[in-house]
Amino acid sequence: MTGVELHEGSWHLHTVLDKSPGLRLLADTLVELVDEGHPIVACTADLKYSNGLFRLQEQHPGRFIQFGISEQNMVSAAAGLATTGQLPYVATFASFLALLCCEQIRTDIAYPGLPVRLIGHHAGITLGFYGTSHHATEDLAIMRSLAGLAVVAPADGPALAAAIRATVDHPGPIYFRIGRGRDPEVYAGGIDFELGKAIVHQEGTDLTIFATGSTVHPSLEAAARLRATGLSVGVLDVHTVKPLDADAVLAAAARSARLMTVEEHSVVGGLGGAVAEVLATAGGSPPLHRHGIRDEYALIGPPIHLYRHYRLDADGIVAEAESVLAR
Repeated sequence: MTGVELHEGSWHLHTVLDKSPGLRLLADTLVELVDEGHPIVACTADLKYSNGLFRLQEQHPGRFIQFGISEQNMVSAAAGLATTGQLPYVATFASFLALLCCEQIRTDIAYPGLPVRLIGHHAGITLGFYGTSHHATEDLAIMRSLAGLAVVAPADGPALAAAIRATVDHPGPIYFRIGRGRDPEVYAGGIDFELGKAIVHQEGTDLTIFATGSTVHPSLEAAARLRATGLSVGVLDVHTVKPLDADAVLAAAARSARLMTVEEHSVVGGLGGAVAEVLATAGGSPPLHRHGIRDEYALIGPPIHLYRHYRLDADGIVAEAESVLAR
């Protein structure tokens, strides 16, 4: 294969990865897997600096394709590459990948069950100033509704690297949902990632928090604060939204008086909806509170202020949990 370079804005700098270690791990992991002989092809749509894939291009130019601003064509081309024995990793903003390319993902990739890896980066409200067109608060709901498509939301860079490694031989398509690569590390010491298996950080009898992706770190901090007041609060990292770890959900429901999901996503159809679906089939489950962005379009502003506004930081999660426990 020959590396293809079309165009990318010159305002992007290599130093972006100094502030986004998670994206550096994304690129470095793919480089390592290519070195090990995996037929990986990295594809992006004018965003090789935003997602760090320029690092793979520099070391394996024949394993990189720059499609320019042509996301739908990129997804369909990735499907074609997969039919020839290649293993495409397609990366662009989550809002473009999950929303703009939904038809191509469904019909060209998920329907035939092709092993394409879809990496939706800058998910949720991480592109705060770019506005509604660039926010991705519906992607979990959309992607998990597509038959045969696994949906993974790692909590940090080490979790993303572990997830990519653990699923390199997975026979079907996967949607990886990640942020800007700047998430505080939860798994600095490493992670034993297994697709479809939630990670239980603590067990709680008063409340169990189910978190995914960017909300794992603040949920752990919030739970620690609540436990310091004498409450029994557990936290699960539900890194795989589909297939959901139903056993872990039901086990938490059996031991906790209250349940709460936390996600940087709409409360409609995402992690909260997935957990509610499991509980609905169980009967007699404790109350579930779905915490995230309400049924609205997110405001425009710096991400840190948006997290505070939507109570997705540790302070907000503590306040939300206290409200749930007081009912």
